[in-house]
Amino acid sequence: MTESPTMRPAKPRTPAPDQAAPRLAIEPIDTSFSFKNKAYAALKNVIVSMDVYRDRQDIRLDERQLAQDFGISRTPVREAMAQLEREGFVRSVPRRGIYVVRKTKTEVIEMITAWAALESMAARLITEHASKDDIAALGRMFATFENGALRAHLDEYSEANIEFHQAIIRLSGNSVLISLAENLFTHMRMIRRKTIVEKDRIEKSILDHMNIIEALEARDTARAEELVRNHALGLAEHVAKYADYLD
Repeated sequence: MTESPTMRPAKPRTPAPDQAAPRLAIEPIDTSFSFKNKAYAALKNVIVSMDVYRDRQDIRLDERQLAQDFGISRTPVREAMAQLEREGFVRSVPRRGIYVVRKTKTEVIEMITAWAALESMAARLITEHASKDDIAALGRMFATFENGALRAHLDEYSEANIEFHQAIIRLSGNSVLISLAENLFTHMRMIRRKTIVEKDRIEKSILDHMNIIEALEARDTARAEELVRNHALGLAEHVAKYADYLD
């Protein structure tokens, strides 16, 4: 019986020599990626915890020493430094090294003004969307500092003050606003730590916070937005008047 042509098994096709099989576009794995991220996070935490505005002495970062301290090569440290420079936390000076950035008075005032816009919008969103329990939690941050106990717990109050402003942004529930505020607040944190102890600002700060919380609890959108904006701009006025150490 003659095999029908339609029943013959198909032969596998062999690619022509000039038709190479397609390859996936895969980039080489960066083995230093996790080290770079860890070095970045560690360096940023160290910089933020510094009291960089206490005096005018330059703070130089030694790349080689940092690599030794971290127990890693200099490459991920160098990459972390580059990211921190893009974010405005350090600056590279040719033939001198890398230094922690101190913002000028003008730069600080501009940052505070931008923060006032973000935080006041966050306050508006809180009155519209935040839960009663979330707003009540803001008041509990300051329960320890009532009845004249502010001076005795100055460091603790400074941290509570910083957490309060972070919470205002977080409770907005707006992911874009939160992202925009993240690095800006890291700079703000350093200047708030310095200014909170100046010219009796701590007493005014606690009063402002209590008024803000009351407006949020009352869902008084316009008042909450105004109080938060004026509170931030009050800091800008203080910096303009008294922060000569920034120049």
